[in-house]
Amino acid sequence: MNILDMTAVSLAAAIKNKEVTVKEATEAVLAQIEKNEDTFHCYVTVDREGALRKAEEVQKKIDAGELDGSLAGVPVAIKDNMCTEGMLTTCSSKILGNFVPTFSSEAVLNLEKAGAVILGKTNMDEFAMGSTTETSAYGVTKNPWNPEHVPGGSSGGSAAAVAANECFYALGSDTGGSIRQPASFCGVVGLKPTYGRVSRYGLIAYGSSLDQIGPLCKDVTDCAAIMEIIATHDSKDSTSVEREDRDFTSALVEDVKGMRIGIPKDYFGEGLDPEVRSAVLKAAEVLKEKGAIVEEFDLSLVEYAIPTYYTIAAAEASSNLERFDGIKYGYRTEEYEGLHNMYKKSRSEGFGAEVKRRIMLGSFVLSSGYYDAYYLKALRVKALIKKAFDEAFAKYDVILGPVAPTTAPKLGESLSDPIKMYLGDIYTISVNLAGLPGLSMPCGVDSKGLPIGLQLIGDCFNEKKLIQTAYTYEKARGAFGRKEDK
Repeated sequence: MNILDMTAVSLAAAIKNKEVTVKEATEAVLAQIEKNEDTFHCYVTVDREGALRKAEEVQKKIDAGELDGSLAGVPVAIKDNMCTEGMLTTCSSKILGNFVPTFSSEAVLNLEKAGAVILGKTNMDEFAMGSTTETSAYGVTKNPWNPEHVPGGSSGGSAAAVAANECFYALGSDTGGSIRQPASFCGVVGLKPTYGRVSRYGLIAYGSSLDQIGPLCKDVTDCAAIMEIIATHDSKDSTSVEREDRDFTSALVEDVKGMRIGIPKDYFGEGLDPEVRSAVLKAAEVLKEKGAIVEEFDLSLVEYAIPTYYTIAAAEASSNLERFDGIKYGYRTEEYEGLHNMYKKSRSEGFGAEVKRRIMLGSFVLSSGYYDAYYLKALRVKALIKKAFDEAFAKYDVILGPVAPTTAPKLGESLSDPIKMYLGDIYTISVNLAGLPGLSMPCGVDSKGLPIGLQLIGDCFNEKKLIQTAYTYEKARGAFGRKEDK
């Protein structure tokens, strides 16, 4: 079997059994990056020397019996908004074009402790603001299934890198669907964990009450193994939750008998592509045949999710991005007169159009005359959305629906109409507003040959139910991947 076709868990097992060395796996994936990167542009930074050096260090530890985890020696890619000590971390923005952190984010440290080999940093929408990876200051990423289409966003570089075999798995971050939607568009598995499950320390913030780090990978088994490594309590993050139930691989059981699965009617109304609807409902039928109890129900407030999300996310973004002013680090304009002019010019030149749009929207909803009318009202609706989900989870174990209304749009289509791009997040953002876990996995391809994603949503800290449901469906569905990989 070709090394690149292996899943992360099967590669780690092959390394442990001395069938493959860490260096061979790293060299194979670096060669794939070199071959494909001009076409797909998944990375902002590739650390070739660092990865090969790390591969030798990890191999020695594996040989000495110091490392025997389920992912030891497996090369990984990191989204470019997670700090990595000594490696350029740009958030795909000109304003952080020269920022090299002096520390690593907790999720990255956990992977390194487990013996991961970091290949580099993946491209993303600037400051995670966008749904197509087209707002990056370093050029667009293309979808490996069809380079004329977007890979989704904002974790598009991570999802595309997994789909193009340019890494064995990757970390992404999800503020309103930024792991699940690119996973859907690129035909890979993506999990947005419960808010507080994975430390956000070292993740450069977009919307602090919504952001969550999670895995993008080839299958559900990899997803469970990665979660066991990154889901740790961290005293450096005040929103990190101490939990005992971190044995996610124990949920890799092919069994949904008696499981109650709810399908929100509101997710299947107008605007949903017929091919997406058909593939998602077919997946629900598969789970029904396996013994799950599947029924439709009303999940109210869906139409309020988008205005609520963009009000809260933009408000938090305008506050979080205030620190990028050209003083301590990052880009500073060359010519200026006085301090205020330097702030203004550095930020005007350093930020892209989408980021400026959201900062301005956020500053507006937080301004004294509009704070109550917009921001406070959005927080109240957020509480109502959480309540609607609580009521749904009193009846159902898992909620099933589409990830996005369509498959991946063509490059350039979304940026011309930002409202249309925002509406594309309709099925994912409620999950972030309610702090719930959500998993995306492929459930078919459309007539254009593009992957369709199935979304499973669970109650808080119920990732194991999602993994069990996803694993059962994956086994019934069989292998899934691009034709050229077969």
